[in-house]
Amino acid sequence: MNVRDSEHLIAELNQQEPYQITDELSDADLIIINTCSVREKPVAKLFSEIGVFKKYKKPSAKIGVTGCTASHLGKEIIRRAPAVDFVLGARNVSKITKVINTKHAVEVDTNFDESSYNFAEYRTNSFKAMVNISIGCDKSCTFCIVPATRGDEVSIPSSLIISEITKSVALGAKEVMLLGQNVNNYGRRFSSSDEICNFTKLLQQISMIDGLERIRFTSPHPLHMDDEFIEEFASNPKICKQIHVPLQSGSTAILQKMKRGYTKENFINRCEKIRKLCPEATISTDIIVGFPDESDSDFEETMSVLNTVRFEQLFSFKYSARPHTEAMDFDNQIENSLAGERLTRLQTRHTQILDEIMDSQLGKIHRVYIDELKPNGKVSGRADDGKLFFIDGSEELLGRIIDVKVTRTSRGALDGEII
Repeated sequence: MNVRDSEHLIAELNQQEPYQITDELSDADLIIINTCSVREKPVAKLFSEIGVFKKYKKPSAKIGVTGCTASHLGKEIIRRAPAVDFVLGARNVSKITKVINTKHAVEVDTNFDESSYNFAEYRTNSFKAMVNISIGCDKSCTFCIVPATRGDEVSIPSSLIISEITKSVALGAKEVMLLGQNVNNYGRRFSSSDEICNFTKLLQQISMIDGLERIRFTSPHPLHMDDEFIEEFASNPKICKQIHVPLQSGSTAILQKMKRGYTKENFINRCEKIRKLCPEATISTDIIVGFPDESDSDFEETMSVLNTVRFEQLFSFKYSARPHTEAMDFDNQIENSLAGERLTRLQTRHTQILDEIMDSQLGKIHRVYIDELKPNGKVSGRADDGKLFFIDGSEELLGRIIDVKVTRTSRGALDGEII
């Protein structure tokens, strides 16, 4: 989502003058730091980055801070770092041309509605498109700062989504990634009250676009994975068979404290439904360890779900207390050392599972969409199920979907040869 926001920022700026990306700090006329605030570390890093940019930038260059940290710190950023020229919140991306020429401008209104705004066109990769289908979040997870930084959830009109994807396909994209905090809650709220469309219907509409061959999305919420949605995921040939199902914890007691809205049993049931209807699908997840009041038995419940579902990909973290969240004030905060031990156990076990999954791929054939040129005579792309491939090849392979045989395996990617 931050990558797509960055593309929107560049697109809007290009309406005033033709900006180009540079890798040389000393050449930059404008430096934008697009931030995340889900965990504490990126926030701490922000101010050290500003210091580096201030030291080495040319005198006339402007510095802007955008994104979620901008939303929740606002004017505090300029107070702590006067070298910053403007602050633009995650819900105010379309205002970039307004703030860029106003010294110390701060626009961080989380109630601002950009859902019907038609952004200018700019993409970092012409072979695949990222498209927002909603903004904000209506959930109240006790560990998460996102509702405070991105505001209430609003769905983007389906006609705008279809139009944006159609334009991308005309420019060469064969794959789209649909983005939202809870994509399968699409239709929860529209700016216009006359539209009625849920996520399953949206997927069906998108799959009718000529020339579009692959549909991905992130992130769905387990609470909204009804049978209709899972059946569409499994049966629609254009929907890639890769799905992110954020667990967060395997303990029902901890899930209740997190206000996730489902139980361990509910979660496993949804994953079993996916595996039954679509055995080739890969399932990834998010897990937080060391959440306040997490006992040894709670953690063992998480390990149990890991062993039951056998996730193909795992994003795992120690709990990070965030401002504007309920959990920050919970009693029985877990010691960092204990959380670290649990994280190591979780990641070690997942590594074992991942090795078994990836080793079993040797000799198998996948349909791979080649979308990136790599150094040393390589290209890369992803299979339908999301596995990353590296293949010997050159620019003429870009934009093609080809059969590839796995010749070497590793945890992060597969090497293959065209057949």
